[in-house]
Amino acid sequence: MIRALPPLRLLAAFSAVVRTGSVQAAAAELNVTQPAISQAVRQLEDHVGVPLLDRGSRPARPTEAGQTLAMAIADGLGRITDTLDALRLADSQRGRTVTVACSVGVATYWLMPRLSAFYRVYPELLVNVMTTQSGVPALIDGVDLSIRYGHGRWSDGVVHHLFDEEVEPVCTPSLRARFEGPVPPASVSLLHVRSAEPSWVTWPEYLRATGQPAVRTGGQTFTNYVQTTQAALEGHGMMLGWRSITGALVASGTLVSAGLPVLAPRDAFHLVVRSKRGGEASETFARWLLSHAGTEYGPAAKSSTGGGAYETRAAH
Repeated sequence: MIRALPPLRLLAAFSAVVRTGSVQAAAAELNVTQPAISQAVRQLEDHVGVPLLDRGSRPARPTEAGQTLAMAIADGLGRITDTLDALRLADSQRGRTVTVACSVGVATYWLMPRLSAFYRVYPELLVNVMTTQSGVPALIDGVDLSIRYGHGRWSDGVVHHLFDEEVEPVCTPSLRARFEGPVPPASVSLLHVRSAEPSWVTWPEYLRATGQPAVRTGGQTFTNYVQTTQAALEGHGMMLGWRSITGALVASGTLVSAGLPVLAPRDAFHLVVRSKRGGEASETFARWLLSHAGTEYGPAAKSSTGGGAYETRAAH
């Protein structure tokens, strides 16, 4: 059973205090009295059960718990706002608008660079991209297509295989240059993506599947692939590079192969289309994606031999 959330007005009031830096500024922004803001914050603290503001400082600053909650509120309200905007836009431009949902990493590094090619052929159509933390975004109301990574056995839409994937540790050229051979995972910081999706490959799974020695997998952990990629670009450690996402960075030399084995998961990327016939824009974009899914940075065809969830091959 999902625990009841506090009223939205309490979350909005607390978020305004953190964002503006004071109760006074938050009251002015929301056009209410300062006591009303203070009361809302105390009610929220009662609901959560922990202090959210350090009232010993002037002005009051968020506690560690308060800062964590404020970030979650901002992220949640931002996603709600983006979703509402996408729904309104789709309704106003029905017939020539398509909305596709995918993870942040796929949107940033795979889909967005390809949209310019689509618009050159179909300048009259508009593609809205809705990003999610999940690698298996749902076909919720307002979403026409979903780009998902996984087994492909979903029943909420028509599933089309989009492309296979390869996973390979990558890092900056300067980090690779510190070692004569492959970068030893035990000798560098490993960058992790926290995901609830069981199909996403983690460092322990990669090391086990490729026959590498088990190591302590400490290091920075991030909530999405874009943050992890940025950390790798800044030289904070070695990440598991998914070819569909980091392939362009490797091709440009910004990131390089760490010289470790390449892992070919059995799972793949798929395009899931609503079972009910969609509009012309949705069908056009789906056909275009399927015909242009091949990428210059994509993996080679997987071998038909081998068993289990993965296949490995030597690094390029």
